[in-house]
Amino acid sequence: MIARRLRALAGIAAALLLAGGALAAPAKVDDPVKGIVASPQWKAARDSLKAGHDRFVADIITITEIPAPPFGEEKRGAAVRAMFDQIGLVDVRVDSVGNVIGLRKGTGAESGLVVIAAHLDTVFPAGTDVRVKRQGTILSAPGVGDDSRGVAALIAIARALDAGKIRTKRDILFIANVGEEGQGDLRGVRHFFGNDPLAKRVSAFFSIDGTDASRIVTGGVGSKRYHAIFRGPGGHSYGAFGLVNPMVAMAKSVAALYEITPPTDPKTTYSASVTGGGTSVNSIPNAVFMEFDMRSVSAAELAALDGKFRAIVEKAVADENAARSTRAGTISVELKVIGERPAGHTPDDSPLVRNTQAAIRAVGLSPELEASSTDSNIPMSLGIPAVTIGSGGKGARAHALDEHIDVAEPLSSQGLIAGLTSLVAAAGLAR
Repeated sequence: MIARRLRALAGIAAALLLAGGALAAPAKVDDPVKGIVASPQWKAARDSLKAGHDRFVADIITITEIPAPPFGEEKRGAAVRAMFDQIGLVDVRVDSVGNVIGLRKGTGAESGLVVIAAHLDTVFPAGTDVRVKRQGTILSAPGVGDDSRGVAALIAIARALDAGKIRTKRDILFIANVGEEGQGDLRGVRHFFGNDPLAKRVSAFFSIDGTDASRIVTGGVGSKRYHAIFRGPGGHSYGAFGLVNPMVAMAKSVAALYEITPPTDPKTTYSASVTGGGTSVNSIPNAVFMEFDMRSVSAAELAALDGKFRAIVEKAVADENAARSTRAGTISVELKVIGERPAGHTPDDSPLVRNTQAAIRAVGLSPELEASSTDSNIPMSLGIPAVTIGSGGKGARAHALDEHIDVAEPLSSQGLIAGLTSLVAAAGLAR
């Protein structure tokens, strides 16, 4: 009973804070967040986010309805660049891979650069109907939550910083990046950290991805993906019966992979996911393919699984060449790496994680630390503190044609306010 009453009181306190009540901050908010939420600048920025929520929703719709298929983000990028110009960011540019980048200057009181990013691309191919259907507070369209809402959140947070006249000690770099999804393989953020001169200054990195504002991704799930092509001589299914068959080597590879029991801690997984090939029902195929996905939150476990997989494939090929006739040719395999995301982790006790947790508590939510595969994998793997946060509201059916989000208030603004607060804590509030 006492615990329930304490939780109820904490919820009332947070509600009063968001409503602009007399209570300055929840009792357990840690520094520097406690000082930030007590400042008049933060309160003005918070109020502007709530007052500008309709504009934020309109931006979500605008961005969603500009197609951004894999490797085809140019049109959406051009629209976001115009938005970056309109909200007063400086040195706005589009880099060689399509990332849209804009700077908000700090006072220079502290070194370092804080990045906040959201990805432009969706998983949906060109030609997908991305028109938004609205029923009350529900917006439905492919990509509306992943990550069109995140890109709109970048714009809303930048506007709120100006509305609140918030000055930060460090510069903030806003990035709407390409290539987060699928075979994009984090190419936008990978390119930034590998090629942009500003990358050397980055001291903290935020990715906005997904809606749940209580979620903080501190673990980067690494992955290795292959397109495996098994080849052989082929032939007539009746007349050439007895020749080696690449389909058999592929099938044995899948079966042997699924005999592996991977560790559950650290969580490690595999999947045989896409397949095809062959000529006709009455032909021994001369080529078949399979795509494989392997993941782990541990770089060491991922490397170990990768080694086992490659050995399995080699053995399956050798076994098939030994089992049947090779008079017309042998079985071979080509393993093409089609995705490789590094694993990483931002320590739970790092200032970035602690302050992001405090910012989420400040809006009345309970933060939860998770592992996932996001743009934050790249800076994490480089030892740069990084987290992925939600943009607020609720969402469901990501990567499906009936993807949808709920922009009902006050939950929708809570994520924006938490993101704003986390960003200011990382960049340092200048008095």
